[in-house]
Amino acid sequence: VQLQAFGGGLVQAGGSLRLSCAASGRTSSNVAMGWFRQAPGKEREFVGFISWTGDNTYYADSVKGRFTISRDNAKNTMYLQMAILKPEDTSVYYCAVYTGWGNWYDPNEYSYWGQGTLVTVSS
Repeated sequence: VQLQAFGGGLVQAGGSLRLSCAASGRTSSNVAMGWFRQAPGKEREFVGFISWTGDNTYYADSVKGRFTISRDNAKNTMYLQMAILKPEDTSVYYCAVYTGWGNWYDPNEYSYWGQGTLVTVSS
């Protein structure tokens, strides 16, 4: 599976942005996936998870109520709708495929990381 994340950019605090993660490959439609982010000098941080059907989603407390993950399996694309953005949301955002058996918030349970897309939130 190959992933490509895009849609990042510069946005003012309180604004919205939608990221996309386009997947290609043989099993790109029946896999659970996740979003992570990494700010300069910090460790990679879990943002959210979505099951392969899209029926189940989980979010980090820091984004719960503001971010929404969805997917369109017909288009092999996962989305991250971000609202009420804060300067602390500034990070490079990554998408990845959940290939493990453990905690869905653990980046070690993911593979096939896409290249990140930078989101910058100005105050």
